[in-house]
Amino acid sequence: MSSVAPLQASEVGDWAFETDVLIVGFGAAGASASIEAAAGGADVHAVDAAGGWGGATAMAGGSIYLGGGTPIQRACGVEDTVEAMFAFLRAATGPDPDEAKLAVYCENSLEHFDWLVRCGVPFEPRLWTEPSWEAPSGYGLMFTGGENAYPFADIAAPAPRGHVPAMTNKKPGEQSAGWVLMKHLADTAADAGVHTHYNTRVGRLVVDGDRVVGAEMVTFGERSFVKARRGLVLSAGGFGANEAMLAQHSPRLLGNHLTGTDGDDGSAIRMGQAVGAAVRHMEAGQTAFPADPALLYRSLLLDRHGNRFINEDGYPGRVGQASLFRQDRQIFLLYDDTANEETQQASGYVVEPTWVSDDLAELETEMGLAPGALTATVGLYNAAAEKGEDPVCHKSARWLRPLKPPYGVLDLRNAMFSIFTTGGLHTSVHGEVLSLDGDPVPGLYAAGRTTSGIPAWGYCSGTSLGDSTFFGRRAGRAVASG
Repeated sequence: MSSVAPLQASEVGDWAFETDVLIVGFGAAGASASIEAAAGGADVHAVDAAGGWGGATAMAGGSIYLGGGTPIQRACGVEDTVEAMFAFLRAATGPDPDEAKLAVYCENSLEHFDWLVRCGVPFEPRLWTEPSWEAPSGYGLMFTGGENAYPFADIAAPAPRGHVPAMTNKKPGEQSAGWVLMKHLADTAADAGVHTHYNTRVGRLVVDGDRVVGAEMVTFGERSFVKARRGLVLSAGGFGANEAMLAQHSPRLLGNHLTGTDGDDGSAIRMGQAVGAAVRHMEAGQTAFPADPALLYRSLLLDRHGNRFINEDGYPGRVGQASLFRQDRQIFLLYDDTANEETQQASGYVVEPTWVSDDLAELETEMGLAPGALTATVGLYNAAAEKGEDPVCHKSARWLRPLKPPYGVLDLRNAMFSIFTTGGLHTSVHGEVLSLDGDPVPGLYAAGRTTSGIPAWGYCSGTSLGDSTFFGRRAGRAVASG
C-alpha cells in the first residue's frame, strides 16, 4: 500500500486548478453529493480512478431501501410507517447501529424517494414476493431484508421496502438496475454543471494546518494538485479489494469473491485516517449466500455437525453473514426432489448435488458427521413441519414441509461467498468526517461505503444504495455551505 500521508499546502508548488468542492469517487454517493453541492451554488469537480462513472453501483441489483409509505408502496397496497421502518432497521443493522443516522434516514425517506424520481429514476408499482436476489423486470418493490421472517416479523410490522429502478433486459451480475440508477444520477450531475475527470486517482490529501484544502491527483502517471476552497467529499468505496486491510480488520472476508471493483481499495478510508479521522465497524461486511435463495428457503442449512443454526427463509445476506462469520463457511445444504423441482420452476436454478441418497445414515458418512446427527435433525424438523411449526429456527409456515427421500446435499464448505465491506470512516448525519475525539475534521466529508453508515453491521439489500444516495446528498449540501 502506497503512502497516504497528507501534504502541507506549503509543499504544493502550483495548483492545476481550483474548485469549490472536490468529489473523490463517482458512484452513487459521489454523484449524489455532486448534485446537491452544485444545487448549493458550488463549483464542483469529481474524479474517479475508473474510465467512467458508476463504481460498484453500476454493477449492483439496484435496490434502494425506502419506506414509511412511499408512492410505490401505496400503489402496491402496502401499509408502512416511519416507526416500523426505524424499528426494523435498528434491529437488522445492529449490533451498534448509528441510531441518529437511522432516525434521519427513516424520517426523510419519502422526500428522498421524491428526489430520486426528480433525478429521473423510474419505478414500477408492482410487488415481487418470491425469494430471489433481484426482482425481475416489471417489478419495483420487494422484501430485501427478511422483514417478513423471524426474528424481525415479531419486532416490527413487516413491509417490503426494496425499491428497484425499472429496467428491461437485466443481466444480473453484469448490468442490472444499479446501472439505471447510476445513469440517471450521472446525467443529473452533468446537467447541474458538475465537471468529471476519469482515469484519475487521488493519492494524498493536502492540508493547511488541520484543514483539508485539496488533493494530489494522478492521471496516467502524471501528478498534479487541485485546490478545494470549501472542502472534499470522499466517496470512493470500501476496502474489499485490499487484502492487507482485510487481513488487518476483517480476515474472514479473505479468500472470497469481491462484489465491487478494483477501486474498492480502501485508499479513501486510509487518507481520512491519515488526517486524524476515526473509523467504525471495520470488521463488518456483507456476504451473499452461495446458493439460490429459492433453494435455500426450501432446504435445511446445516453446520459442520449437522445442526441447523438459522431460519433458512431470512434475508439471504443475513444467512450468508451467519454462515461466514459464525460458521467459518463450514456448512451444508440438505434438500429433496420437491425442493429441487420447485426451485427450477421458480428461478431456473439447476442444482448439482454433491451427494444423493435415500439413506440419511449414508449421507452422515459422506458428510463426516457423527452417527445419528443428520437423522435427528431431519426427524425433528419433519415432525414439527407436519404441524406447521419450527420451534428450532422459526421458519415461516409458508416454507415448512417435511423433506422426503431421496435427499440431495450441497457441500458448501469453503465455498466462495460474494463480499463487500461496510465499515469505514466515522461521519456525522451531515457527512462530516469525525476525528477520534468526535469533532469534525475541517474541510473533509465522506459518504457511501467509504463510511460506516446505515448498514453498520447487519445488512439488507438496498441499505447501501439508500445510504449512499441519501447521505451523499447531505454531504454535498454540507460541503457546499463551506
